[in-house]
Amino acid sequence: MSHFDKVKDYLSELEYSIVKEDRENEVFIVESEEDGIANLMIGIADPIIIIEQYIFDINNNAGEISKQLLIKNRDIVHGAFVLDDEGRRVIFRDTLQVETLDLEELEGTLTSLSLLLSEYTDEIIGFSKN
Repeated sequence: MSHFDKVKDYLSELEYSIVKEDRENEVFIVESEEDGIANLMIGIADPIIIIEQYIFDINNNAGEISKQLLIKNRDIVHGAFVLDDEGRRVIFRDTLQVETLDLEELEGTLTSLSLLLSEYTDEIIGFSKN
């Protein structure tokens, strides 16, 4: 079974909706309304799988917001807050080994993101308004 098919099967088993899939580039865009996840990108770049969720843009107070996000990173079980190349877009990102990926490992990352979004919602909204 290909890595693409394995990830697709896991997403289906975890009841994530696949909004878009690109077999040639090995990319999925998925969502789970009940978990608060929308437009989550999952890309396979053998030997890793990259999971990214756009969170918000930093407009002002970049230093203070970045500091708070780095502090919060310590509490995140899987994945972390990162900035894009321009330092403006805040993204949740995790990377996993695709060769040994199993359902529980992918579920752990997705659950971590879901918990982060539910527990840190007020702060994220506040940061996005700055």
